[in-house]
Order: sequence, then C-alpha cells, then structure tokens
Amino acid sequence: MSLRGTREVRDSCQLFRLTGLLDAFSEPTFTKVIGSKIEEGPKNIILDLSHIDFVDSSGLGALVRLAKLAKPEPESKGSFQIVTNARVTQTVKLVRLEKFLSLQVSVDAALENIPAD
Repeated sequence: MSLRGTREVRDSCQLFRLTGLLDAFSEPTFTKVIGSKIEEGPKNIILDLSHIDFVDSSGLGALVRLAKLAKPEPESKGSFQIVTNARVTQTVKLVRLEKFLSLQVSVDAALENIPAD
C-alpha cells in the first residue's frame, strides 16, 4: 500500500488527511505535493497522520523539511501541526521531534491551535 490522501482548504488552513505508508518509496511525491501546497497557502498546515500505518526515517526527514518550509522563521505567520496515532507518535518521540513537529491528538485540537491572524 502506498500513501494516499486528501486536501481540504479552510479559511486559514490546509488540512491534509493521509493513509498508508510514509516511507522512502512515497516520500519524494509526498514532499513535492505538500511542499507546493504550503507555498500556495494558506500557511497554516495540519497533517492528519492518524491513519498512517508506518513512518520510516525518510518520512521523518520529509516532515522536518516541510515543517521548516511552513514556518521558516519563529515569528512567521504559518503553523505546522501533525495529528498522530500511537505508532507515529512513538516513531517521532524516538528521535525527540515531538515539540518541533507540534504533535496533536486530534484534528479538532490542531484547529484550536491555529494562530489568530
């Protein structure tokens, strides 16, 4: 199974709901597609990875690159949050990126954390 997803644009954010595997095979397309959408805007990004079955080091690298693209400076107006499941959370915590990647327990929690314009 490869990576599949949908994109929903709301007032001030883009919500991507993904399923499948975020690995070396899917990472190049994932990075290209999400990266282009980050540049299009809106700048607040929520990745719903709660239905992801597996994330490897390539996938983690892609998440870090996309987070840096979404919020290149601490004072930038964009935000980047990831809704996770237990498997994704465990993988992210192994490399101590949970704060940098702004892990959230649900899409609703992520929506509540979007900064006001």
